[in-house]
Amino acid sequence: MAISRAQLLKELLPGLNALFGLEYEKYENEHAEIYETENSERSFEEEVKLSGFGAAPVKQEGAQVSFDTAQESFTARYNHETVAMGFSVTEEAMEDNLYDALSARYTKALARAMAYTKQVKAASLLNTGFDTFQSGDGVTLFNASHPTVAGGTNANRPSVAADLNETSLEDAVINIAAFVDERGLLIAARPRKLIVPPALMFVATRLLQTDLRTGTADNDLNAIRSNGSIPEGYRVNHYLTDTDAFFVTTDVPNGMKHFVRTPMSTMMDGDFDTGNVRYKARERYSFGVSDPLGIYGSPGAD
Repeated sequence: MAISRAQLLKELLPGLNALFGLEYEKYENEHAEIYETENSERSFEEEVKLSGFGAAPVKQEGAQVSFDTAQESFTARYNHETVAMGFSVTEEAMEDNLYDALSARYTKALARAMAYTKQVKAASLLNTGFDTFQSGDGVTLFNASHPTVAGGTNANRPSVAADLNETSLEDAVINIAAFVDERGLLIAARPRKLIVPPALMFVATRLLQTDLRTGTADNDLNAIRSNGSIPEGYRVNHYLTDTDAFFVTTDVPNGMKHFVRTPMSTMMDGDFDTGNVRYKARERYSFGVSDPLGIYGSPGAD
């Protein structure tokens, strides 16, 4: 349905002092703090996790060397979605509007809607990663029992859900250091940055930017800050829906990924019969995870 003069009645009359409501700033590209971005040239992308070898056994004198085997572990699939929106304006509305150009005003609103959708989709993996969204290994993204080929597990969430505080953040750092590969060999995984909702930004500031321990009368050093345990500090993601959940990205490669199949493009055309002018924006992308060890999360205690 086209935007007609009926929807723009006040803009057809002189004496209007201001038009407002479309000038709000927006939180942009917060997904870039969580996801690695890559380009795609296919309708979908697949990434396979490989299993290497186990620990080498001792060879007895004169005995045969032991031979190990390697295999594929699991496959992560990224299905690109097409996100598009448009609007149409009648010829008469374009002619009779007395104020700003309609096309310029509403194409900005269209761009804002598209950007908002992308941030919501990016955050949805974290918002649903404790209960519904699954990684390629068949369990939820944040799970205490990510299975390995060797029969063991990895935990990228605490065994007991905890709010963000000194103890829970230290536990996250310790748990990340305990990650193993598919054959049970310890990997050198380290935290990178803390991701929090707006409700936890002040807690994160106190935990990471004060020299002494917070919430205690002890005159002890803030070990998290002194050790540089979270080297990239914290970032606020305004699209997280759980006010007490927090996340820690790690340096494990091929973790959270954002594939761009078709970048944002805009088009306009005029309809000869009606005179309406139509505008649209379109892009194709996907958000997903290859290796769940690329991120750690706690849903909070509530």
